[in-house]
Amino acid sequence: MVRLQKFLADAGVASRRAGEQIILEGRVAVNGHVVRLLGSKVDPDHDQVAVDGKVVRPKKLIYAALNKPVGCVCSRKDELNRPTIYELLPREWETVQSVGRLDYNSEGLIFLTNDGQFALRLTHPRYGIRKKYLVTVEGEVTAATLELFKRGIFHEGEKLKALAARIVSGTRHKCVVELELGEGKNREVRRLFESQAITVKKLQRTQIGKIRLGELKPGKWRTLNAVEIKTLNTDL
Repeated sequence: MVRLQKFLADAGVASRRAGEQIILEGRVAVNGHVVRLLGSKVDPDHDQVAVDGKVVRPKKLIYAALNKPVGCVCSRKDELNRPTIYELLPREWETVQSVGRLDYNSEGLIFLTNDGQFALRLTHPRYGIRKKYLVTVEGEVTAATLELFKRGIFHEGEKLKALAARIVSGTRHKCVVELELGEGKNREVRRLFESQAITVKKLQRTQIGKIRLGELKPGKWRTLNAVEIKTLNTDL
C-alpha cells in the first residue's frame, strides 16, 4: 500500500505537492469513488486510480546496476559528443537516470533508476551510504598517507575523508589501494590522491552499500532484485 499522492507522483502525473492539490480538488477517483482525503492509500496492483476520468497506470519502476566502462560519460547528452552510459541500456529505458556519477576516466558500479525518491536517498549526504573503490596509482603509498585520508583533508574549500583505507598490493613503482567513502563528493577519490601529488592510473568503484560489482563485465548491466533493493533501503 502506498499513499495516493505518492502513487500519482510515481506514475508521472504530478509532484507529490501538486498531487495533493489534485486530490483536494476532487479530481481523483479510486475504484470509481472520488477521494479527497490526503494520506489515503492504494494498492497499485489491485486498485484502479483515475484522474479527471482517465485511468492512471502505475509506472514500472526500474532498478539496475551497470559496470560503467572507461571512455563514456554519465550524461544523456555530451557537449563533446562522447559516448554515454545510456547507449549501453535498452532503448525503452527512457526515464532512467544514473544515481550519482563516475567521471569519464573512471569505471565500475553505478545504479540507474526511474524512482526519484530511491535515487535521492542514495545520493543525499545525510544518509552516508558507503562506497568502495580500488585505485591504482603511480609510486608508493605509505601508511601515513592512508591515515591522513582517514583523518580528512581540506581541498578546494571542502573536507574530503575516507572512512577506511588499506593497501591491497604495492611496490615502489605502483600501488593498489582500497578506499571506502561515505559522502561521494565530486571527484573525491581523485582529489584525495591529487592533494598528495599522487597520480591515479585507474579508478574502479567496486561496491555501493552491500551491493558488489562482482562478475558484471564492463559495459554490461543487470536489474537489482527485490532483496537487493530492500537491502539498499535498509542501509539507509
